Amino acid sequence: MDTLFEAPCARAVHSPTRSQTNPSSHILVVDDDGDFRQLSAGALVSFGYRVDVAEDGEAAWKALHANSYDLLITDNKMPKISGVELVKKLRSAGMTLPVILMSGELPTEELSRSPWLQLAATLVKPFSRGQLLETVREVLLVADDASSRTAPFFPVPPGDLPQITPAL
Repeated sequence: MDTLFEAPCARAVHSPTRSQTNPSSHILVVDDDGDFRQLSAGALVSFGYRVDVAEDGEAAWKALHANSYDLLITDNKMPKISGVELVKKLRSAGMTLPVILMSGELPTEELSRSPWLQLAATLVKPFSRGQLLETVREVLLVADDASSRTAPFFPVPPGDLPQITPAL
C-alpha cells in the first residue's frame, strides 16, 4: 500500500453538500495504474477525504484488515486479485463496506450473476473528476443514511428526561 494522502488543514476543501458531522471519510482507492490511482486519490484529497491507495487487490485486502474505511473504490482488471474477486472476498468475510467498482469495461455478466456483491456504484473509465466526486458523495450520503437508520435505539426512562419549561 502506498502512502496516506491528506490535504493540509489550511487547504482542505469540504464538499458543501457533505455532512459536517463526518466531513473527512476514509477511502481506499485500488488501481494497478499508478497515474490513475494518484489522480483519483488527489481529486478525493482535494475535497477533504482521507485516502489510502493500494496497487492491486492483494495489497487492498491487507489494507482492509489493517484499517477502517468508509468506502472502497477499486479497479476491476488488476494482477493477483481482480476488483470483483476483492469484493467477493470482502462480502464472504461479512464486510459491509460500500464499494464503487471502476473499469474500462465493466463485467456486467458476472455482476448480474452475483447480485450479492452489492456494489454501491460503478464508474466506466475514463471518467471525469466531477463524476468521481459526485459518485463518492452520493454513495457516502446513502451509507450515512443507512447507518443512522440502523443505529441502536436506547429508550430513556421517563424519570431521566429533562423537564422543559415553556418560555413566556
